[in-house]
Amino acid sequence: MPAFEPTLAAARMRVDAVQPAAYARSRNALNGAVTGLSPYITHGFVSLPEVLVGVLARHELDLQHKFIFELGWRAYFRHVWQHRGDGILTDLHQGPLPGGAYENELTDDIRQGRTGLPVIDQAVHALYATGMLHNHARMWLASYCVHIRKLHWRCGADWMYAHLLDGDLASNHLSWQWVAGTGSRKPYLFNADNVARYAPPAWHSPGSVIDVSYEALDRLAREPKPSSGASFAALPGLLEPQLSAQPPAWLGAGKPDAVFAEGKEVWLLHPWSLGALPAQLPPDTVLVFVFVSNFHASWPWSERRWRFVAERVAELSRDHALQSWYGDAAAIGAALAGSLRVRSIEEPHLRHYLPTWAECQPAPALFPFTPEPCDSFFQWWARSTRGLKTAAELLAANEVPAW
Repeated sequence: MPAFEPTLAAARMRVDAVQPAAYARSRNALNGAVTGLSPYITHGFVSLPEVLVGVLARHELDLQHKFIFELGWRAYFRHVWQHRGDGILTDLHQGPLPGGAYENELTDDIRQGRTGLPVIDQAVHALYATGMLHNHARMWLASYCVHIRKLHWRCGADWMYAHLLDGDLASNHLSWQWVAGTGSRKPYLFNADNVARYAPPAWHSPGSVIDVSYEALDRLAREPKPSSGASFAALPGLLEPQLSAQPPAWLGAGKPDAVFAEGKEVWLLHPWSLGALPAQLPPDTVLVFVFVSNFHASWPWSERRWRFVAERVAELSRDHALQSWYGDAAAIGAALAGSLRVRSIEEPHLRHYLPTWAECQPAPALFPFTPEPCDSFFQWWARSTRGLKTAAELLAANEVPAW
């Protein structure tokens, strides 16, 4: 998978390169025409409306196009998060087995990619080597962990989030719940034929525990006893990349500095707001970028992800008066208390902190707000697109910068 350069130019090049027809035709294949946009969307380089504006500038899309559906899934997961809050981190409802039937710690053979099942070991290798993983491979990996090895989805979701460049708590954890059957009405299962259809030969897993019918896999998912399907003890393993709760030292993130912000207009940046700055900021506005230690202590990142964010911060600091702060929520709040005004973009990853420091503007939305919680994507989709006929109408209520 190509490297992800943390610049606005790279994000926009990705948008310009989207081929919706090829995406709809081949997106399920590991070598299909996926967009590679998710790290840029997660970290706010581009919003969903901006993505659609850029794509519609080159392609006509029906409202029911697969590409727009995929944008919809991302918005839907945020909808669930908005209504459920921290509830997305626990079972939305019981899956095929009671929660106590699953182990709560990811096993070393999975962490080290030495299960002996090629599709799983290849997926772990790709995750560590690139910080990314095709969505189909994410589903295979999650299904194996939960339904074959009887590991609770939460331990797998936490592990995957930490290593993903595009890790988003809503998309990641709710996808794991969908696979586990705690966020859907049935478990997601896959077999060797499915892998052979969509993955390169090195991933194929004939003669393995997944080389059975879907009926057999469904029985296995409802059987409390785990199945390894392979002898993995003597296999060589991968070294799991280290995780850190602190930004890299070379970034130079200091303690919150009240003097820098005192009496100033402050635009508060965070790891999910790395896009273009607002055009109408007052001329004397200073930029403060915050890494909140309270959040990162619970959700550490790989070095690859820290670097992705930090390099964009360094780019911003070359053109603007900017300080990067690393500290706990109390220290950041105290340092901002003397500011003339603090504004930011709202972000659910920091929803416990941002509103106490800043006036938060809503992030650009592609779909209208749905006040009633929907536990079904298709129920949410019907409500969100009611009365709309074209993809362009999705953008009508949003002020989106020209592409």
